[in-house]
Amino acid sequence: MDAFRALKSRNFRLFFYGQSISLIGTWMQKTAVCWLVYRLTNSAVLLGVVSFVSLIPSLFLSPYAGSYIDRHNRYRVLVITQVISMLQAGALAGMILLKYYNIPGIIFLSLVQGIINAFDVTCRQSLMVEMVEQREDLPNAIALNSTMSNFARIAGPALAGIILSAFGEDFCFLSNFLSYVPVLISLWMMKITLPVIVKSDRSIWVELREGFDYIAGDKDLSSLLLMLCASSLLVIPFNTLMPVFAKDIFNGDAKTFSWFESAAGLGSIASAIYMAKLKPNKDLIKILITASLIFSLSVLLLAFSGWLPLALLFMTLSGVGMMAQTASINTYIQTHAIPTMRARAISYYIMAFQGIIPVGSLLTGLLSHLIGPRLTVLIAGLAGAVATVVFVNYRKKISTTVYPVQDGAGITTPSLKLKG
Repeated sequence: MDAFRALKSRNFRLFFYGQSISLIGTWMQKTAVCWLVYRLTNSAVLLGVVSFVSLIPSLFLSPYAGSYIDRHNRYRVLVITQVISMLQAGALAGMILLKYYNIPGIIFLSLVQGIINAFDVTCRQSLMVEMVEQREDLPNAIALNSTMSNFARIAGPALAGIILSAFGEDFCFLSNFLSYVPVLISLWMMKITLPVIVKSDRSIWVELREGFDYIAGDKDLSSLLLMLCASSLLVIPFNTLMPVFAKDIFNGDAKTFSWFESAAGLGSIASAIYMAKLKPNKDLIKILITASLIFSLSVLLLAFSGWLPLALLFMTLSGVGMMAQTASINTYIQTHAIPTMRARAISYYIMAFQGIIPVGSLLTGLLSHLIGPRLTVLIAGLAGAVATVVFVNYRKKISTTVYPVQDGAGITTPSLKLKG
């Protein structure tokens, strides 16, 4: 099928299957951590803190990670990050199995995972182009990778809800530890050929500055990253309050919380399948604007929902919008950044996405404590709508003159020329 054409590449197929299992374990653990922290503390602020420490390293380390990965063997870096992630998951599983419910310890291990992810996510994204045999299949591989991530977002919380109710948190944490075995096996089975890395005499800090100058000088890419920053700070962190919605607003339990996560994942996977079927010449900017409006309005309507099935419907629509928004930006950057800057460009995408979310999560938790969860989510939806309007007005300042550009993947696609 055309929607799965990137799976014809053996290396990407191995990566896809191994990561699918690992990411389900990751989402099971994420769901279990959120539920455990809120069950023990009843604190929306601490929920924000856990989300903050697990992602904040991406804000500070992603640009460095991009420069580091450009200078080293990406495959080897990926294997190392997966092994360390497995050890971190094992430490967390051991803590919970021993019934050592130490909130500072959970926060510390979440911080460790965040540091690992700053390198791991950037490395996985930048290695994608080497995993696919046909360069024109790269956008499809990116979309399938997003599909895989969002399928895990459905399956992980759904399984976590069942396991949390039947067996307890420790089984979720142990499952995540074991889920790293398939991904390590798949990585070791790969036969991947990487370009020869030329040893640079320049300082990595010089290359960091070059990456920043490249992004700052390209208003096409920088406008997308600024839009993603706004969404990551103001809208996406509404998810932090879903345990509060499940437990306090809808009087539910761990299974109810898993429904919220799975609903968002269901919308995301539907959106990812749509992105996977896109033709190479599809206008990603129009998709981004439409997705941003869907995302903002669904979050806005969620704030008013008093009936659980309706709230889950708006969660599903929020998943549709968020997935298409982030995937369109990711695809645009990967297919337009020049090869020598690809990892660094992706690192700024990771920083704008994963790095800004924890700041927003912390603010969301604090704001919810002050004005309540419903009003906080309402403000998030309004902020997303305003950010979209600002982005559209900014894009109007850019000339719509189209000219062909051969991007970093070797694909000829239309680009936009700035005025003047």
